[in-house]
Amino acid sequence: MGDTNQSKISDVGKKRDEDDEDALDFSPFWGIEKGAVLQEARCFNDSQLDARRCQQVITKLLYLCNQGDTFTKTEATEVFFAVTKLFQSKDSNLRRMVYLIIKEICPSADEVIIVTSSLMKDMNSPIDLYRANAIRVLCNITDSGLLGQIERYLKQAVVDKNAVVSSAALVSGIHLLEVNSDIVRRWNNEVQETISSKNPVVQFHAMGLLHKIRQNDRLAINKLVSQLTRNNVRSPLAQSLIIRYVSKVISKSTATDSEGAARPFFDYLESCLRNKSEMVIFEAVRAIINLNQVTPRELQPAITVLQLFLSSSKPILRFAAIRALNKVAMLHPAALTSCNLEMEGLISDNNRSIATLAITTLLKTGNESSIDRLLKQITSFMADIQDEFKVVVVEAIRSLSLKFPQKHRVLMNFLSSILREEGGFEYKKSIVECILSIIQEIPEAKDAGLAQLSEFIEDCEYTYLSSQILHILGEQGPLTSDPSKYIRYIYNRVILENATVRASAVSALAKFGLLCPFLLPHILQLLRRCLYDNDDEVRDRAAFCLSSLRKESLGDIPNYEAGKSITYSVASLEKALYNYLDASNELAFDVSAIELNEHSPVAFGYETPAQVIQNHIGTSPTVEEEILDSQEFVMNMSEFVQFGPIFKSCSAIELTEAETEYKITCTKHIFEKYMVFQFRCTNTIEEQILEDVSVLMDAVEGEDSYTQIASLKLKNMPLRTSGSTFVAFKRDAVCELFSAL
Repeated sequence: MGDTNQSKISDVGKKRDEDDEDALDFSPFWGIEKGAVLQEARCFNDSQLDARRCQQVITKLLYLCNQGDTFTKTEATEVFFAVTKLFQSKDSNLRRMVYLIIKEICPSADEVIIVTSSLMKDMNSPIDLYRANAIRVLCNITDSGLLGQIERYLKQAVVDKNAVVSSAALVSGIHLLEVNSDIVRRWNNEVQETISSKNPVVQFHAMGLLHKIRQNDRLAINKLVSQLTRNNVRSPLAQSLIIRYVSKVISKSTATDSEGAARPFFDYLESCLRNKSEMVIFEAVRAIINLNQVTPRELQPAITVLQLFLSSSKPILRFAAIRALNKVAMLHPAALTSCNLEMEGLISDNNRSIATLAITTLLKTGNESSIDRLLKQITSFMADIQDEFKVVVVEAIRSLSLKFPQKHRVLMNFLSSILREEGGFEYKKSIVECILSIIQEIPEAKDAGLAQLSEFIEDCEYTYLSSQILHILGEQGPLTSDPSKYIRYIYNRVILENATVRASAVSALAKFGLLCPFLLPHILQLLRRCLYDNDDEVRDRAAFCLSSLRKESLGDIPNYEAGKSITYSVASLEKALYNYLDASNELAFDVSAIELNEHSPVAFGYETPAQVIQNHIGTSPTVEEEILDSQEFVMNMSEFVQFGPIFKSCSAIELTEAETEYKITCTKHIFEKYMVFQFRCTNTIEEQILEDVSVLMDAVEGEDSYTQIASLKLKNMPLRTSGSTFVAFKRDAVCELFSAL
């Protein structure tokens, strides 16, 4: 009997737990529709208002607005007029919901007048909560014309004894500066008075409004900052705001000016480091760290404070301190030597974000003798952190390897060990890029790096990384002391991998046969086996490589070896291939039919100005002349001389419509390692001359492949006169290593 009762009790408990789980997943807004909610809104017109039900309907309307649903003009008008009837209710909670829905619907100028009288009545209400909310709503929906009528009430509210009302008026003033700044500027005396308020929030908002009023007057801002730094401001929020204003004022100053005087306001920043509020201290630390050309002497007080916070019992303080020190370590690693002991203690911190920042900071500030100890500590917690933190550690390892080249063996072994562990694509990619950077900068690390990459592709699940590593092996493997040891790794990919990786492996094998004559018989045998592959791309590559490698002279293989000059024009070769396909000829394509020019300056497919018209077959004479002119113009500019010859110039693309005030076209010039965008600008506005014309460009894709290195402005653009402005990009080093065959 006891067992039966016990089982019943357990079943009841289990059912209750299941009900609780279902309740957690239930949303009161699930499945609501706009039409049904608008029907429910008719309850606003009832003679006997149900305050609770009206609050629920307004909540649903607010939910729909926040989810992106829009109301038509008719629907918004009906809801607005119905909501205005709710002002007759005395329920305070319903009144607060009414304020919210009016702000969200934002009635038109014709409808605002209907609710203005009710809001102005609430502004003078004895209930402070009504007054504050009415001010916010009225300032949000009013226009510049109505603002003059309520200015007197707003000025009174600014100096109101109630902090909630005063704060609401100050915040509304910040928003009204965009509507009618002249009226808000007349509040200067009242705002100045509220700065001395005992309420910290009022003091904070007053300071923000006063700065907004004077933000366009540099002299007034300097005077305001000087005044605020001398006042006894108690609010931590206001003090943090003062520190930010000080940072803006001294953003262009240096440690000592021409007369040898100290940096202005630095004494104030240093005094804030002794503040009781942790928020103010960190704001002052951030301001000192971000100073222009900050010196180690100026950093020392901030570093001392951060060192104390490293031992704090609060995780947020430890995190903020180590993050600030991590930023300092990028430019002044020697200044953090005194903090190394505390940072080493954070490596075992339970918060992995703190531990990761501590490790990366130590890697930047540590010396050569501490590398082995740090790597042992890193290994112990790498498995417990997420991939995004692991990428940060790998980037720090890359910087450390370039800083201490003699330690490359230890660092390469560490990278090899974490490369064999599980991880996502971005994490593995960062490790591979780190190894490639070390190989490129430290020649002694080439053999070890290529061996590690060869082992990695034996069990690599990412096609992109496998293809790129095979390309690197094909480029660098034949140049090592024992190139034959890489053949096994490469041919295994032909047997075990997908078609994309197999094609990359075939190309890599061909390069070994091309650059290592003693391996040529073995390479030919392996390539013959690839002729029976299931994928046509792999078969085509194998057939081409076999045919090329059988020739006696390497010069008969155009553009196969990196660095060799192409003896064919790319455009001519492309045209010949199209003609061959259109003719449906059963004979094999004869590449010898294309004219060779062994003494031509054309290298790597570059087009000389004389060949532009010939290669751009099918374009109109005007386009041909524009391409030729733009090429000659770019090549004659001193800023682009070091870029080398132009590989390709594209036809101009119009970026503006014909009826616009300015006409802008873009021509792209491609070099071997650079890309130059030429923007040709024409002014069509009468009696107006534009000066210092430039173009800002943002990369939508390929941010990691190209880096902007130059932007040349057009000095002036008179009426109906064309000129050019340029933006130049350079291919990154990693992108060059990863470039496909």
